[in-house]
Amino acid sequence: MTRSVLYDIVHETRYDYTEPVAVCLNQLRMRPQTRLPWVECERCSVVIDPVPAKIDMHPDYFGNMVDSFAIESPHESLTVKVSSRVKVTETHPFEAQSIPSLQQVIESVRLGSSDADLSAKEYVFASPRISLDSQFADYARDAMQGCTSVLDAVDQLTKRIHDDFQYDSTATDVTTTTEDAFEMKAGVCQDFSHVQLACLRSLGVPARYVSGYLRTLPPPGKPRLIGNDESHAWISVYAGAQLGWVDFDPTNACQTGLDHIPVCIGRDYDDISPMRGIVLGGGTTTLSVRVDVAPVESEAAAEAITE
Repeated sequence: MTRSVLYDIVHETRYDYTEPVAVCLNQLRMRPQTRLPWVECERCSVVIDPVPAKIDMHPDYFGNMVDSFAIESPHESLTVKVSSRVKVTETHPFEAQSIPSLQQVIESVRLGSSDADLSAKEYVFASPRISLDSQFADYARDAMQGCTSVLDAVDQLTKRIHDDFQYDSTATDVTTTTEDAFEMKAGVCQDFSHVQLACLRSLGVPARYVSGYLRTLPPPGKPRLIGNDESHAWISVYAGAQLGWVDFDPTNACQTGLDHIPVCIGRDYDDISPMRGIVLGGGTTTLSVRVDVAPVESEAAAEAITE
């Protein structure tokens, strides 16, 4: 029996301004993935207040759906609410004999041995937030000693980062470089993911950044808190033409599963930040974000997702 979980997700972003904004132009990357075989976005709605004068939806280079909009009337706040229903299905464990070694993946990508290898190769190179450096390669090699398969190697690196780095939301911010986070051995999920990407790419292994949501579970006997879930980030590693892409979460030292809901894929955070844009006016800005990830627990929904 293949297990699935159906989620209702609400991601609400609000900007409050001390002075009126005359014009704003924004892009949203908040629609859940539709191109991954284990994820199905059943519906998604975007509500923007004030209502934009112009709005357009289109895929970006990486296949993420982007909502671009313009508000051309004065406003003192901006609220964006994205509501989605998503089904995540578990992936089956891989057969040991089908898993290539780390070196086999590196070599097949270097040679472009298949169309899949060639497609993955663009994720080997440096990107705006990821540099290739011997310090990252050496750290990865040390963590991967004795590993016989690419998945085992990446799993060991995932656990090493989790053990060596301290989760500290005050240590870094969105502008912190990967090199600084690596030196401090501290940060948040974005930093952990960037460090792991730098380690893998410095070895020649294709790896990409994934943004999404993580279902958080309340302590035993406690109710789930509405709005207490998180935007999250993790990495996806290319494990060869037969296995394709496999996701790992260095913040939680695990391979991703039913609690992870992917939204966007790119080279690093700069490719897939949830909301970006420019404003004319506004003065000082206050930002508030609320994310709620709620499993759909009705009996009818449970029957619908059990195969």
